[in-house]
This record gives sequence, C-alpha cells and structure tokens, in this order.
Amino acid sequence: MATSSEETKKFQRELNSGTAALVLLGVLGRASEPMYGYQIAKLVERHAGEVPIMKQGALYPVLRSLEGGGLLQSTVEPSVAGPPRRYYVITEAGREALGNWRGVWERTRQLVDTVLEGGGH
Repeated sequence: MATSSEETKKFQRELNSGTAALVLLGVLGRASEPMYGYQIAKLVERHAGEVPIMKQGALYPVLRSLEGGGLLQSTVEPSVAGPPRRYYVITEAGREALGNWRGVWERTRQLVDTVLEGGGH
C-alpha cells in the first residue's frame, strides 16, 4: 500500500501534467520578449516556491507540443556562452487558447473549491 507521501507525490505529478501547458502559455503570454527554455524554467521555479510544479526536463516536451499545435513559435539563435538557444513566443492561436484554457481553469478551480469547502449539497 502506498504511503501518504507517495500518494501526495503522485497526485502532484498528475496535477502538474495537466496544468503545465497552461502555465507555459501563461508565462509566454505575459512575456515582453522571446524566452528560452532555461529562462522559462527559472521563472516558473521562482513563482512555484515550495511546490515542485515541473522539472526542467519535463518543460521541453510540453514546449515542443505547444509549438506542434501552433500555439507557440520558436527560433534558434546562437549563444555566446554555450550551445544555440531556442527562443519561444506565443502565437495568436496560443493567445486564444490561453484565454479559453483560463476560463476552463477558473471553472475547474471553482468546482474543486466548492466541493472541498463542503458547498454544492
């Protein structure tokens, strides 16, 4: 039988996988300039505090998936300190998706809050 700590970690992983795309679109939707993966990861990490939202390695497949869906665009540029960097920007389709997903998130959050607080009887 799984311990409470194991179950909590599993729940956090599942929750993170469902919200990662929304978080990344949100970051890039607010960005004033293109951002590369490490920048995005550090920004998310800074805002996450004690909650491990997503490991840096998990970020890249989500970015590629969002780009594959036309929600992000990327360009590769040389870097003076290391290998070339892939910079991401949100597309108009990405902004539209972000607005829609935000609405879904708000409704989902309200439902969960209502149920957890004992409402909706």
